[in-house]
Amino acid sequence: MANRSFRTSAELADFGLAIRRWRAILGLTASQVAERANITRDTLRSIETGTGTASLGAVFAVLEVLGIQGTLAKQIDPLNFDLGRDRAELINKKRVRTRALG
Repeated sequence: MANRSFRTSAELADFGLAIRRWRAILGLTASQVAERANITRDTLRSIETGTGTASLGAVFAVLEVLGIQGTLAKQIDPLNFDLGRDRAELINKKRVRTRALG
């Protein structure tokens, strides 16, 4: 496993906590969510504890079971951020050239 920054580890933990909270609000057990998402309970545990070892597909399967699958993509849409809106003209370019942020 790659070394993670403190900030990344904290955000993974926060994300996992939010998943656990949604599961509790919906009255679903870990077994129910894992079965419906077609993943193991260990994989669900890794998502909920924020270890960062679960695949992105597994995370999205859990989000779908919880009924919140569309929210993550909307939250990270670059057009929801000043930088993304400022550079929106770059979205449809054929090639992306690296540029220093600053």
